[in-house]
Amino acid sequence: MSELSKRATIYLDPELHRVLKIKSAETSRSVSELVNKAVREALAEDAEDLAAFEERAHEPVVSFEEMLKDLKKRGRI
Repeated sequence: MSELSKRATIYLDPELHRVLKIKSAETSRSVSELVNKAVREALAEDAEDLAAFEERAHEPVVSFEEMLKDLKKRGRI
């Protein structure tokens, strides 16, 4: 573990903890490594979502009703 690592206490669902311990043993990686990787991936996904929202911020807003009318008009529903 890196010198720059910070210690934190987290509380996991018992089943989730059990699965993490099994995966840790099977992959020869610590639970901390697995949790860090999962958190990094979740944060990266959030960053991608925020970028997509930003890209589309200036697109016109279409109401649900308008969308339904358009789909009916084009024979999609």
